[in-house]
Amino acid sequence: MGSVATGSFGTVPGLLLLPYLTDRLGIAAGLAGLIVFLPKAWDTILNPIAGRISDRSSHPDGRRRPFLLTAGTALAISFALLFMGPSSPRGLAATWVVVAFLACATFYAFFQVPYVAMPAEMTDDYDERTRLMTWRVAVLALAILVSGGVSPAIRDALPRAWDYRAVGVFVALLILGGAVGAWRGTRGIPMRSFGEAGGSLREQLRIVAQARNFRLLLLTFVIQALAVGAMLAGVDYVARVRLGATGVSTVLFVAFVGPALLVTPLWQRFGEARGKRTGYLISSLLLGGGALVSLWTMRVSVTALAITVAVVGVGYAGAQMFPMAMLPDNAAVDAMRTGQNRVGVYTGVWTAGETFGLALGPLVYAGVLALGGYVSSTDGLAQQPDSALTAIAWGFGLVPAVLIALSFITLARYRLDQLEVEAALVAEGQEEGTTHA
Repeated sequence: MGSVATGSFGTVPGLLLLPYLTDRLGIAAGLAGLIVFLPKAWDTILNPIAGRISDRSSHPDGRRRPFLLTAGTALAISFALLFMGPSSPRGLAATWVVVAFLACATFYAFFQVPYVAMPAEMTDDYDERTRLMTWRVAVLALAILVSGGVSPAIRDALPRAWDYRAVGVFVALLILGGAVGAWRGTRGIPMRSFGEAGGSLREQLRIVAQARNFRLLLLTFVIQALAVGAMLAGVDYVARVRLGATGVSTVLFVAFVGPALLVTPLWQRFGEARGKRTGYLISSLLLGGGALVSLWTMRVSVTALAITVAVVGVGYAGAQMFPMAMLPDNAAVDAMRTGQNRVGVYTGVWTAGETFGLALGPLVYAGVLALGGYVSSTDGLAQQPDSALTAIAWGFGLVPAVLIALSFITLARYRLDQLEVEAALVAEGQEEGTTHA
């Protein structure tokens, strides 16, 4: 249920906020990219702090659960307000979006970080974490499919005065339902209590940064989040401007996310048989290769492009599930070896990196549009030069493919596997036995 909230908030702004700014408020592409980027970049600073706060929480309902309800509710309210602002004057409209989106990003940090930290404290089993993440990614894919697929349809179906505002309310309800469901659904679940980490936040961040495998995994995931963020930002432009068909936005988005509902269990079985790292490598290859091929298929037909995007979606499912299953391995191994609870700091740094990558993606895409001479307007009907049409295609296909290729440099050096996780668990058990004796 928590994935309903994270999936909805992580998807819709990246999909529709940039078009809202450029083709509804008439804000230049470069400035619009900054407006989308800066509030989420704030989470890069805030997420580790949120993780540290939840690590030290002594709430009677648990160190993580209370954040799910309070921060999730505040996030839903803030998102409903995001598209409720004025459309003119342009400066006031832009300011409204910045302030509302900054509030969203702040509350999201205090929901997402405790939520992502919980699997590391629910189980010590290496494969069980993979199963947990399989279900989580499957629900995440469903949430992304619903929020990202229905939101453009709502916008296109309603009158101009209500289109984006209705999207804001719709997504806010999804976020609220997911947050309340995650809070209620985790009542009574036993949570592993590691010892509290000492030292300052700066010291904890330094220790986490020195964890080689975690650092390599994080860099890989951030680079890929940047690639996915750029593709997500380009979906509406490819469909509406490049292909000239507004309804195709939903088709492409469903093609991108829909395969995850089918292939995520298959990726789980592959990971248990061949290892998480191998699965991550192969899924990343599909993700980047499909993005590159889309440069050709978008010239052939909508059907060919949709099939290519579906291949990208198969890779995306694995590239989400495997690193999310590898993250708690790293956090738990550190906790078992040191006896100190830095799980929240680990997940805070992780979610900060993920948020930064997903926020930087639309900024990069907006920069490509600006270089191509994209013409902003208040009605979305501006005539675009050929250079802008080329920029729309390159930002969607070429740039993400290059980024995915770069991520292989760090992923190939990652080494934490099941044997090392189990060795840490055995060592912890021996230490506890010695202490008891």
